[in-house]
Amino acid sequence: MISNYWKKRKKKLTWKKNTSGYGAVVDVVFCVDYPRPELDNTVNFLEAGLLSSSFRNSPRPEKPLEVVIAGAGLAGLSTAKYIADAGHKPILLEGRDVLGGKIAAWKDEDGDWYETGLHIFCIWAILRNNEMLTWPEKVKFAIGLLPAMLGGQPYVEAQDGLSVEEWMKKQGIPERVTDEVFIAMSKALNFINPDELSMQCILIALNRFLQEKHGSKMAFLDGNPPERLCMPIVKHIESLGGEVKLNSRLKKIELNEDGSVKSFLLTNGKEIRGDAYVSATPGKVAYLRPPYSVVRGIVGTIDALWFDRKLKNTYDHLLFSRSPLLSVYADMSVTCKEYYDPNKSMLELVFAPAEEWISRSDTDIIEATMKELAKLFPDEISADGSKAKVLKYHVVKTPRSVYKTVPNCEPCRPLQRSPVEGFYLAGDYTKQKYLASMEGAVLSGKLCAQAIVQDYELLVGRRIPELASATNV
Repeated sequence: MISNYWKKRKKKLTWKKNTSGYGAVVDVVFCVDYPRPELDNTVNFLEAGLLSSSFRNSPRPEKPLEVVIAGAGLAGLSTAKYIADAGHKPILLEGRDVLGGKIAAWKDEDGDWYETGLHIFCIWAILRNNEMLTWPEKVKFAIGLLPAMLGGQPYVEAQDGLSVEEWMKKQGIPERVTDEVFIAMSKALNFINPDELSMQCILIALNRFLQEKHGSKMAFLDGNPPERLCMPIVKHIESLGGEVKLNSRLKKIELNEDGSVKSFLLTNGKEIRGDAYVSATPGKVAYLRPPYSVVRGIVGTIDALWFDRKLKNTYDHLLFSRSPLLSVYADMSVTCKEYYDPNKSMLELVFAPAEEWISRSDTDIIEATMKELAKLFPDEISADGSKAKVLKYHVVKTPRSVYKTVPNCEPCRPLQRSPVEGFYLAGDYTKQKYLASMEGAVLSGKLCAQAIVQDYELLVGRRIPELASATNV
């Protein structure tokens, strides 16, 4: 269903050096809607399809569960979707007036959309380039990767204790390789620098590209995420009897005397009860009782800037830079069908890490952004606004965007089934193979739903007589 909304593109990129660093230069561009990639026989596709079908094909429950889920981002939507597929009733609560969580978007007074995030990156264009890395450097890097190729997943997991910078030094890879390639790659993957990022994250990403035929395919939605991606899921949930409630912010988790969850108390005073409860809210979640597991989140902001002209040095692609403040960016007037404008550019940029900037004014953030853009587009943008002029801008601040993939973080990532009976977790920070990503959020929701379905007998047995006939207050 969702795959119909993805727009596939292919292009040949080279990377050339200018006075401000490296930028993408397109030699040949093919802008076409790609036919569906040949995914049906890949391991990941088959595994995903098998798990998805297990919900639809499971026996219909005699006493369907009511599952209360806090957070209507991709993790919460995914949990609710698969709970409904299994014949149960999800009650999905979202604190804001918009769906999507970290892929939320808003329409301003002019009717223009601005989004929370950009999530696509490319590695092969860099690794194939002969100007960024010399052949001897590529050989050294390839030799450094041999243990990962030969050792497989156990070796990859063992590298969680090392940062990218530490791993490079251990393998004898020149520091220039880290500077030229892995600053950009680290910021693209997790918005932090190589001295902080766990090497496991890089190796997992590289394995996706090396082992999967279509692992490097790029895609943009053809419109805004809430309408094009989230609403079809909501309609599916509601068609199966589920509920999705906006402006329903969780205030407090009420507990029973035994420490289990009694209800979700909302800021509007309503108390929502169910047979199982799910927190699908951003990271830094602590269990309600020991053992505690805390995953640190990354502070980030998204800048959206509308210019008075079409910038020439932008392409139908998502790009990333070695800027200390701007990790990835895209001209959405080119990459997104709904936002297309032949005369003016609209840049969306990820400004991260932004711990030191989250409390600063939007004006300060835009001024810093323009200084960085002047380096990326020296012929078209100047910090003083004497060239391309900004017609308007929006800044979206995200206190906890993705979990921070630092060394030794992996053991802290919790399972979807928490130690508290009847209480579950969903979110890309929970244990799943796709790291901090949209795919990771969706998979976490699927695994959360699987845990709830597996616990059906336990959850039905916990029902108290009053709850069986009660309605939500």
